[in-house]
Amino acid sequence: MSARDPQAGPVTREDSDALALAWRRLGRGATAVAILTSPALFLALAQVGDWPVWVALPVTLLAIAAFRGLVDIICHRLVERPSLYNADERTKAEDVIFRRRRWYWRSRFRRIVVYLFIAGIVLLFGQLLSQVLLGKGAPFFNPLKAFGDSFSKQDRITLALQQVITFAQLPMFFLVNFLIFFGPLLMFGVMQMKSFEPGESDWGVGLDDVRGQREPKKDVERVITLWAAGEEFKEAGGKPERGLLLIGAPGTGKTMLSKAIATSFNSPLMTMPGSGFAQTFIGLDVVMVMILIARARRLARKWGGTCMIFIDEIDAVGRRRQGLGGMMGHRTGGFAVDRPEDHLFHGPWGAMTSSGDVVIESLAWRERLFRERHGGGSAVVAPSIVTRYMGGMMGGGGMALNQLLVQMDGMDSPPVLRKWTTKKWNTFLDASYIVPQRVGGRSLRLKAPRPRSEQVYFIGATNVDIEELDPALIRPGRMGRHVWFRTPTKDDRKDIFDLYLSKVDHDPDLDREQRRDEMARITGGYSPAMIEQATSMALTFAHSDGRAQFSWPDLIEAITTIETGTAVGVDYVPEETRAVAIHEAGHAVASHVYCEGVESTRLSIRMRGGSLGHHMAREKEERFSRWRHEDVGRLVHILGAMAAEHVFYGENGRGVGGDVGSATSLAALMVGVWGMGPEPIDLSGMDFADDEARDKYEKELYDRFEGIGARIMNRAGTGNMMNPSPIGAILGDRAKQRAAAIMLGQAYITAVCLIRHNREQVAQIAEAVIERKELHGDEVVALLDAAHLEAPAIDIHDETIWPKL
Repeated sequence: MSARDPQAGPVTREDSDALALAWRRLGRGATAVAILTSPALFLALAQVGDWPVWVALPVTLLAIAAFRGLVDIICHRLVERPSLYNADERTKAEDVIFRRRRWYWRSRFRRIVVYLFIAGIVLLFGQLLSQVLLGKGAPFFNPLKAFGDSFSKQDRITLALQQVITFAQLPMFFLVNFLIFFGPLLMFGVMQMKSFEPGESDWGVGLDDVRGQREPKKDVERVITLWAAGEEFKEAGGKPERGLLLIGAPGTGKTMLSKAIATSFNSPLMTMPGSGFAQTFIGLDVVMVMILIARARRLARKWGGTCMIFIDEIDAVGRRRQGLGGMMGHRTGGFAVDRPEDHLFHGPWGAMTSSGDVVIESLAWRERLFRERHGGGSAVVAPSIVTRYMGGMMGGGGMALNQLLVQMDGMDSPPVLRKWTTKKWNTFLDASYIVPQRVGGRSLRLKAPRPRSEQVYFIGATNVDIEELDPALIRPGRMGRHVWFRTPTKDDRKDIFDLYLSKVDHDPDLDREQRRDEMARITGGYSPAMIEQATSMALTFAHSDGRAQFSWPDLIEAITTIETGTAVGVDYVPEETRAVAIHEAGHAVASHVYCEGVESTRLSIRMRGGSLGHHMAREKEERFSRWRHEDVGRLVHILGAMAAEHVFYGENGRGVGGDVGSATSLAALMVGVWGMGPEPIDLSGMDFADDEARDKYEKELYDRFEGIGARIMNRAGTGNMMNPSPIGAILGDRAKQRAAAIMLGQAYITAVCLIRHNREQVAQIAEAVIERKELHGDEVVALLDAAHLEAPAIDIHDETIWPKL
């Protein structure tokens, strides 16, 4: 069995089988030699060495195994092993056993050498110590004998106790200092872990109390049901999802749903905020994860094998682990210019104008509004050198996430101690050489341990975009099931009102279907908590007036107070009151005529916050994109107030400043981002001497539109080097600036013609607002419908339509 000649060519299957047979024979021969010589060793130990039989026998057996192990190690150095490519199962099994035996005895022999070396050093040190302290030598293999002869029995006991105490104090010293230094940090982290066992988890919230998220709730219930009792599903071959990730804006009901789960499902639940894993020093965050998993497993064993872990704001621990950018940091979202709401969003309620008097509810508006309430939006990340230093010296830079991922992957693996014990015992039996694999068809080895019977499932909730989370966390097998929570739509808010109105005393008029629909329409951007606050505040107003039930006016007062604060108790001078009413009526009329998909929900001249009045509307349908004519309609809507002031007063006041800025931004985005241009001028009904005359006249009209738009255009606040703005970049281009100005001019001409054509109706609407101060829902819609507003036919060749600015 000498080494093969490299020039002999590739090893064939026959060669490998022959080599395997030769190895089998060699092993049997070596075993036979060890067994035949073992009686001589036993007699030598028992008779010559006078060892007890119960000691000599196991030593002899150990010597047989060690001899066989030494033979395998030497032969492996000198003789090649058979190839396992396309080998039969018997050869593969024998190779596994051979490798396991060789590894076992090689590690033991290496340890014996190390132990002998350490023992020699200790014995030499004992000799040196005896010579220095006692002034005499001692037996080499028993240096303690010299010390025993030099001290009395009592002194030896005292000295031994002193040494034991000394050596015991050292680890105790480190342990006590560790607890003093790190104990409070760990304690504060562990205090954030909350465990709720069945019968203890009752927040007064059930699944029926989670409203406005029908589809997400159904998805979560479907998965949780399999977690709590899915034996039939598992027996059918199904594998439950390991984790759920709840994604949505703050206030959409993610945490409330987790409380409902803990109350409704008969399974234990552990909760932990994502920020609770953040620890001051490296390694403590890993300890927090291990403590959390250990407690969850203990609960699972106690309550039938299942436990759920809810991690709120999991983005605090689960963000991407890539580098965080250059020295100057980077912006997480960059400049988003795909929606008007990315730029036309002012104040706490996301008004289209900086003056806060135009609010339009849309899907994108709600999404941003919910983010802004909880400090969302783009943020500049710390420079990478600072992040790297702080992550290395303090929190460990994602060690908690790494450990969490490891624990998620290991949920289906056997218990570590049982797996280790089985491996060590089976390896020892294989390395003994004399214990067969099977006897009578039964295996003499321990079976491989089964995976844990208890299962721990994860529920995470986050407010950030899923792209910001680490891909390893959200992949299938971990938190691979994603459930999106939307911001409440009108129908969702109606469902939420049904819940909270059933809990408070109210006027039966509020139970009418029309009233419930009206409530949902006027509460655009409301979260469930805000709707609950509105109903409670309305009851407060009623009780302060001595009434047991609240009515529609109380609810309206509560809603407006929540949105913009308590109304400022000031009276405008009559002229200013009418001017504000005309201004807001201009917005409402322009929206009613030119924004077909938008419905007015509020018209007010009450001073709230920083606005003298406001017009609020909502999109009738959830929209993800808009056509050019819809954006033009919004331009007319915004400029409607300025047009109304010019028609009624011949000039405009300072109150149009916010309108002008928003109209400028929208026109710039239309031109520079969405590829929209001015409205083509229709000259089909006119005769010209030639094309040159036609082009000249058309240019004159565009110049007039540009002149009006240039006067309206707001060039302030368009950005600088330290705060760049896409609006400023667009308007810095002369061609785009001209196109935006023309579009502003066309929209303003349209608004002026609309107000002139419906002047009496606008005045009537303003008078109604002056009388009522504030109108909501159906009142606004009825007022605008009753005015019978009309879109005028505009003839740009008529010189009377061109305003003098």
